[in-house]
Amino acid sequence: MSRRPKIATISELEDRTAEDRASGATRSVQAADVTLPESELRELWTPMHLERLARTYWRFITRVTLGLVRVLYSESERSVVLLGRPLKLLTFEAPEYEMDSEHALVRWRIKRGLLVARSGRGATASGGGGHLQIDVRRLPDATPGEACVHIEVEVANFHPAIAFGFGRRVYNATQARIHVFVTNGFLRSLARLDLAESSVGQLVPVDPA
Repeated sequence: MSRRPKIATISELEDRTAEDRASGATRSVQAADVTLPESELRELWTPMHLERLARTYWRFITRVTLGLVRVLYSESERSVVLLGRPLKLLTFEAPEYEMDSEHALVRWRIKRGLLVARSGRGATASGGGGHLQIDVRRLPDATPGEACVHIEVEVANFHPAIAFGFGRRVYNATQARIHVFVTNGFLRSLARLDLAESSVGQLVPVDPA
């Protein structure tokens, strides 16, 4: 099966990672600019494709880990598991979506998991705990016929269990480095605009018939 050709250009990749020394929480942002044909962006700028972008992120993680890590879905949660259900690395609330003509966002609030320290568990819709989100903002078009968006993948207020159990240096050398590597790979993969079909289909338009 042939791979879809590259349609978009990925540029301006950046990484910003910071630690709140008082709480031990980590914030990590990987970002890139995506330049693509204006007609493609018009077609993709819908709630359904935002949901598919979210699914594409999880599909990339499954592929890059050769299927060892995958996502399990329920009505109220999303669980990232290693090999099987008992080994839940991260459990999130069901995703929240925001979208208007210039900005789109999907956010998963962190609830618990083997990778989360006790102090970072128990996210609620009103706040508390950390989150993972994909944020997309439209930028001024570079040239006629082209469009550009800025995409950020952010983990905020995350309390890594390994940092509390083994130390911050171990976390920075292992889990944090792997996260940055995988997320940058995901951003580069968007050059093909190959968005996965949603496993839930929450935002798929309903056929009036």
